[in-house]
Amino acid sequence: MTQKITISEEEMIVLLKQKDQKTFTALYDNYSAALYGVILRIVTTDEVAEDVLQEAFVKIWNNFTSYDATKGRLFTWMINIARNLAIDKTRSKDFKNNQKNLDVEKIVSYIDSKRNTTFTPDGIGVKEIVAKLKPDYFNVVDLIYFKGYTHVEAAEALNLPLGTVKTRLRMAVMMLKEMMN
Repeated sequence: MTQKITISEEEMIVLLKQKDQKTFTALYDNYSAALYGVILRIVTTDEVAEDVLQEAFVKIWNNFTSYDATKGRLFTWMINIARNLAIDKTRSKDFKNNQKNLDVEKIVSYIDSKRNTTFTPDGIGVKEIVAKLKPDYFNVVDLIYFKGYTHVEAAEALNLPLGTVKTRLRMAVMMLKEMMN
């Protein structure tokens, strides 16, 4: 049984900037599960999420000298890298083509995985509340917040002007605030 290395964030940053591989292993052990969860929410398939996670840690390792502690915490920097790579993956032609060409077994397992519920403290009941919105507002919120679309991409997908998408999103957020009070 391997022991997790316990190290302060400040010490970890110093060692990672020196390219210490043991510290990188500790970084992976401590943060990979959280980053994987963020990535999986965006790309929705385990195989792609694992690839993006690996790509994220390679990018973190190769670009660690650019990390600036004065601009934010280490975890925030890493999660932004992982999230951006996951979003980039969903925008790639390869990903879009693969989503169109899923074989029957993958479709069935994908549908099964979508029907399973998981405990996510930050999302308790949120989808149910959002589902109560009028369809015009729900569609915008769903694309932007749950599927990771940019405002421009949502406007294109819904065939609406960008200003309309932004207005509907702002109105939806105000309605959600009222529903939650």
